Amino acid sequence: MAISFLSIQSCAEASKILEDLGLTNDEVVLGLKEALQVGTDTSVSNLSVADGYYKDQFVKILLPKEAEPVYNVLSSIPGGQILLDNAVLAINRAAEDAAPEAKSIFVSAITGISIADGFTILNGGDTAATVYLSSKTRTPLTDLFKPKIQTSLSKPLLLNTSAEKAYGDLINAYNNASLGGILWPEIKTNSLSQHVTEKALDGLFVKVGDEERKIRRDPMHRVSEILQKVFGE
Repeated sequence: MAISFLSIQSCAEASKILEDLGLTNDEVVLGLKEALQVGTDTSVSNLSVADGYYKDQFVKILLPKEAEPVYNVLSSIPGGQILLDNAVLAINRAAEDAAPEAKSIFVSAITGISIADGFTILNGGDTAATVYLSSKTRTPLTDLFKPKIQTSLSKPLLLNTSAEKAYGDLINAYNNASLGGILWPEIKTNSLSQHVTEKALDGLFVKVGDEERKIRRDPMHRVSEILQKVFGE
């Protein structure tokens, strides 16, 4: 990386180092935003294909918190394993379907984000820019992405069945097997939309962070002149 000092004593010192390296703070900020945009493009492409979420154990989306007791009594639910497998697969299919919609949302957030001290982020950890983006934009990203997720959850993406229906079938079977709450408490809440939105975004940020790490470490991933200048050796 162009700058690898562990600590900088003053803004003046930081500016002097940037000057010596032929970099301005504006260029550093531009490079960081470019890295995030490249990371977003790659992440969306990888997650929006079939099994993009489902077969990646780092981002695979499981059941919402209120439905976690299902795992403990699965053998007591008629057809429980099939219902569970269908629900989890359908949930991930919905996230994969919605992932392309995240691209424009992320790009808008990256373009509009204000980075006052690009030098500090450049010298942060391998995913410092991604962490900064998350800290500054997570709430608005969630608000914008949730309707996209909701639309995908209602689509018949698995065996002509939507994730909402697959999840509902699982919860209904669980509640029926509880004999009206006698054997175990029934599940009364449904946070599927919020849960999938949060987990889908978690997965995107994980993958954007992975791409930032590659750009910082591997010259082959610096696909533009500004990335080469800011992150080059």
